Amino acid sequence: MLAHAADAADRHAYAESDDEGLRFTSESDSQDFIVGEDADDSKPTPAMMPARRINFRPSTFASLDAQELPVVREYSAGGLIFDDAGRVAIIARHSRSGHLEWCLPKGHIEKGETPEETAVREVREETGILGEVVDSIATIDYWFTGTTQRVHKLVHHFVLRQVGGHLTVEGDPDHEAEDAIWVNFDDLDSVLSYPNERKIAWLYARKLKKQV
Repeated sequence: MLAHAADAADRHAYAESDDEGLRFTSESDSQDFIVGEDADDSKPTPAMMPARRINFRPSTFASLDAQELPVVREYSAGGLIFDDAGRVAIIARHSRSGHLEWCLPKGHIEKGETPEETAVREVREETGILGEVVDSIATIDYWFTGTTQRVHKLVHHFVLRQVGGHLTVEGDPDHEAEDAIWVNFDDLDSVLSYPNERKIAWLYARKLKKQV
């Protein structure tokens, strides 16, 4: 099902070199990856995991005012949901600025849930696809600043295999997902809007390649 994804590692935008040298800009104040062991709005646009930390720090610093705001921690989970053809389901949603963005399904971890359980639930709600977790990829650790607080957020990313369902956003209780589509795994780098999620796809492609 996922064998061809290993070949994608060579075609992704990130050079396969020392992890500490990989850097990119995100929408957050700062961003880390905790890695597991082993535009046109009318169309697509560009228990916890074992950890080792890779730092991704932009060159700018948060303002002193932002540093004085209270800190709130949030935890989410989601990931790559594959069908039998090796395609990945992604969703369209509007950003805080109103732009349509294509991203991986994910959402908040509810009380009593494990990250894996959250990933299964959020994928089902936002894409209509029922999946089962078959692997872990990485945890994105980043900060962003609101009007009254700074948020430290961790998003756990897993690999899921489709076991049922069909594409629909009608089951999204928050009505944030506006569309859901299947995309070839090899094309995620040119379709996903956020660099951090393109990095997730690259990390999984590289992981598959190492397993061959």
